[in-house]
Amino acid sequence: MGKEPAAPAAVTSADVARLAGVSRATVSFVLNNTQAHRVSATTRARVLAAAQQLGYVPHAAARSLRAGRSNLVLMPASVSAVGRLVSTWIDDLQSALEHHGYVTVLHAGRFSDAVSAARAWAELRPAAVLALDGDSLTDQAADVLSRAGVRGVMAFASHEVKGVHTIDFDHARVGALAAEHLVARGRRTIGVLMPQERGLATFARPRLAGAQGVAARSTATVTAVEMSYTHESAAELAGNWGELGLDGVFAYNDEYAALLLHALRTEGFAVPEDVAVVGADDLVVSALQQPPLTTVRLDLPTPSQVADALHELVDRGTPPDVPGLEPVLVHRQSS
Repeated sequence: MGKEPAAPAAVTSADVARLAGVSRATVSFVLNNTQAHRVSATTRARVLAAAQQLGYVPHAAARSLRAGRSNLVLMPASVSAVGRLVSTWIDDLQSALEHHGYVTVLHAGRFSDAVSAARAWAELRPAAVLALDGDSLTDQAADVLSRAGVRGVMAFASHEVKGVHTIDFDHARVGALAAEHLVARGRRTIGVLMPQERGLATFARPRLAGAQGVAARSTATVTAVEMSYTHESAAELAGNWGELGLDGVFAYNDEYAALLLHALRTEGFAVPEDVAVVGADDLVVSALQQPPLTTVRLDLPTPSQVADALHELVDRGTPPDVPGLEPVLVHRQSS
């Protein structure tokens, strides 16, 4: 048997320097855009052309050592937990962070506790951690990140955590607002949909608790109902709806609400006459449903506000205030 072909050697800054006819230090100044060292426009162009010709990519870890800090922003996120609203927001956030020179890395690992998660994140030595699920963070986890040199930890959370800059984001208010609307519309047996996809329980549980709090202060009852984001699961739930005896439902978000709405109508239930349906996120498709879907719009801080605040936190340690979540009920014909 012949020998396996050897892997090509990685292109280094020394190769770029030789081709451009300059020192490695000059290559470093150009590719890292170091402002403290003046490099002529001609030399800069020659270095950039050599790097492009060789396909040279700077080593992030080495650059971080030279700069004294990383340019990574780690964002813990389960892929299944990122709905359309959040995924669009994250795309815009990544662009805003790029303007500050950061690279965003999504981390979707599974961990038994917050400290184990923090240790895994710290191994990457990010400049900052931005947690969408800040309620899972603890003081001990924040301390692990701080000791590893993470310069800023920011999180969307319903409560303060020592060592974490929190942006107010209480999912219980979303569920409470949906339930208050259904009660005001005369509904007394309310279902709250609990999606079965991985990662969503973190957000669904407080929404259920918010709805239960409203029920406790009224004559209404709240029942948790499970559904996966599939036609089969929605059809099965709609098929059992008569036995459940529910006259209203907060269906977690607009995507689940639209799926359930169509399944209920297929089973012969009139919406909203028999069942009032409320979603969340105010996606474009919510207004296109038949009937148009009542929803809870989530007024989030803009990606630019969060990116600017995170940069201030990393750079100076004192971020400006960032507005928190404001849920707003958008009433349409489904309720």
